[in-house]
Amino acid sequence: MPDNRLQELRAQVDEINLQLLELLNRRGRVVSEIGKVTQEMGRSFYDPQREAQMLQMLEAANNGPFSNETIKALFREIFRASMALEESQARAKMLVQRKTDDDRTVITLPDGTEIGNGVFTVISGPCAVESYEQLDEVAAALAERGVKVLRGMAYKPRTSPYEFQGLGEPGLKIARQVANKYGMFITSEIMDKSDIPMFMDYVDIFWVGARNMQNGALLKSLGQLNRPVILKRGLAATLEEFLYAAEYIVSSGNPNVMLIERGIRTFEKWTRNTLDIGGVAVLKLETHLPVIVDISHSAGRRDIALPLARVAKASGADGLMVEVHPNPPVAMSDAKQQLTIPEFHALMDEIERVEIRV
Repeated sequence: MPDNRLQELRAQVDEINLQLLELLNRRGRVVSEIGKVTQEMGRSFYDPQREAQMLQMLEAANNGPFSNETIKALFREIFRASMALEESQARAKMLVQRKTDDDRTVITLPDGTEIGNGVFTVISGPCAVESYEQLDEVAAALAERGVKVLRGMAYKPRTSPYEFQGLGEPGLKIARQVANKYGMFITSEIMDKSDIPMFMDYVDIFWVGARNMQNGALLKSLGQLNRPVILKRGLAATLEEFLYAAEYIVSSGNPNVMLIERGIRTFEKWTRNTLDIGGVAVLKLETHLPVIVDISHSAGRRDIALPLARVAKASGADGLMVEVHPNPPVAMSDAKQQLTIPEFHALMDEIERVEIRV
């Protein structure tokens, strides 16, 4: 009877499905072992030459009824699934990966100030150190509102080589003097590992800018220090790439890393970058490191600082970074995004009204 024959064939398909399932899982277990070996050897999970060889072997062995193109398409999906399995297992072993809901890195500064403990932290200061008077005026206002971490940028990587590049070491000396006066801590951007010994005399928190997020030599060197590091997300970096950059520092021995979301480059023209607030939420799920939101470089304009600050705090971020200048129109860099001192006080008033949701 046709009906009996149909049921018989379907039963064969069901049995073959179970056999395929067992073989796929068996393949997955072998692939996991391969992933462990390649990781120990320092090699990439993806080997395009090996994948091409396997496809050629399958094509040569194929006797139909599926075409070679169909077979290759099916196995490419299997290869992708295997790659995803290897990557997920490797990510689970990352030191920066959150293992439990309570897993949290809290960075403690020398005076006991904690970052990442549930208290919203503000990091602020001008885009760049221009003079003692300029930084002193800003720091006085920040200290009045309890800000403990002062931007003391003395080296400014710029798109154009003809723009203001910072004061260099004299700028760091000014930053240190001002910070000591107001009981604050200095964070400043370092661009080359050769500058670390000089920076150690002035800086409390090392700052790695977006352009150096994937500077492996610099990240490894900072990982050998005992001082906190602020790591900014690259212009077009994925969140995975961002966390792997942090892993360079943490795996080298320094667990005190803060992540800064500073906006990513998109097609939008009305803001300097696009603030990835969804990325902040994902980072808070994926990593135990403190996450700070940069509302200055993400927007590139001061007129939307207040709503961005509200969003940053409401998102569950551990703090925000905002630039402040005594007279932004005459600033030597990033004039459009720096707040005036009265605007900074208004911003602080505003975020104090926003509840933290962890």
